Amino acid sequence: MTRDIRGDARPVDAPDAPAPPPTGRRAMTGPTTRDELPLLLTADEVATLLRTTRKAVYAMAERAALPGAVRIGRRLLVHRDDLLRWLDERRAPSPGRTRR
Repeated sequence: MTRDIRGDARPVDAPDAPAPPPTGRRAMTGPTTRDELPLLLTADEVATLLRTTRKAVYAMAERAALPGAVRIGRRLLVHRDDLLRWLDERRAPSPGRTRR
C-alpha cells in the first residue's frame, strides 16, 4: 500500500484516476448523427459541433457568417440542415484523393 496526496491508502498497482478534460474545450457528447440532432440547434450545440466557443458562434451570427441563424428575441437558434450543408460545402478534400 502507498499513500496518495491526501494520505489515503491505495494499493501500489491501482491505476491513477483519469485526467480531467482540458479546460476551455467542450467534450464531444450527445448526438452523433444528423438524425439525432434537433431541427433547431442552440448556440451551445453549434459551438460543440464547430469545436469553438459560444461567444464565437454569436459573433459569427452577428456578422451573418453562420447560415440558418434565426433570432427569437435574445435567443439564437440555427437550422440543423443549413449548418450541416454549409460545413459539407467547406470540407477540404482528403490528401491524395481527387474529386470527380
